[in-house]
Amino acid sequence: MLLSEPVARLINELMKMPGIGPKSAQRLAYYIIKTKIEDVERLIRALVDVKEKIRQCKICFNLTDSDICEYCRSLDRSDELICVVASAKDIPPIEKAGSFRGKYHVLGGLISPLDGIGPDQLTIKKLLERINQDTIKEIIVATDSDTSGEVTALYIGKILKPLGITVTRLAYGLPMGASLEYADEVTLSRAFEGRREIE
Repeated sequence: MLLSEPVARLINELMKMPGIGPKSAQRLAYYIIKTKIEDVERLIRALVDVKEKIRQCKICFNLTDSDICEYCRSLDRSDELICVVASAKDIPPIEKAGSFRGKYHVLGGLISPLDGIGPDQLTIKKLLERINQDTIKEIIVATDSDTSGEVTALYIGKILKPLGITVTRLAYGLPMGASLEYADEVTLSRAFEGRREIE
C-alpha cells in the first residue's frame, strides 16, 4: 500500500510504542488525521509537558512533577511500610486495589544478569539508605512472579534480613509469570493480605 510520506512517518513513529503493531499504528494515524487540529495540539502539548515536567521523586523514585511525590508527602500513609516495585507503572494497580496504605520504593527495573542488570543498576542502595533513616518495620516486595522478579525479591530479602526488618512477598492470587500491571484489584488485595515472609 502506497502512503503519503507524512502518514507513513506517523505510522512508523506510533509503531515504536510498546504494544502498537502496524494495524494499531495505522488506526491511530487515521484517527489523528480525522481529529480537529486543536485536539492534536492538546495531545502534542500533553506529550511535551510529560517530557519536560515529569521526573523521579527524590525519595522513592516514583514519577512526579515535583521533587517529592504525593505518596511520600502524604501524612495519611504509614512510614513503617514500604512496598518495593520494579517500575512506577506498578503503583496504580496497587493503589486501585486499596489494600496498601504505606509508601513506595521504585527499583527502576529487576535484576537480570542476561540483560546486564545487576543490583547496582537499581535503586537498592537508596532503599537501604531509607531504611537506615526511617522507622520502617516491613518491606513488601511486589515484583512480578517471573524469574527476574523472584531473583530480585530473594536478593532484597537476603540483604535486609540482617537488619531485623520483616521482608514479605505478595502471596497467592498472582500466578507465576504474571505482571502486576495486569492484575485486577481483588487479586492484588488478596495478594497483600496473604503476603509471606521471604526466607
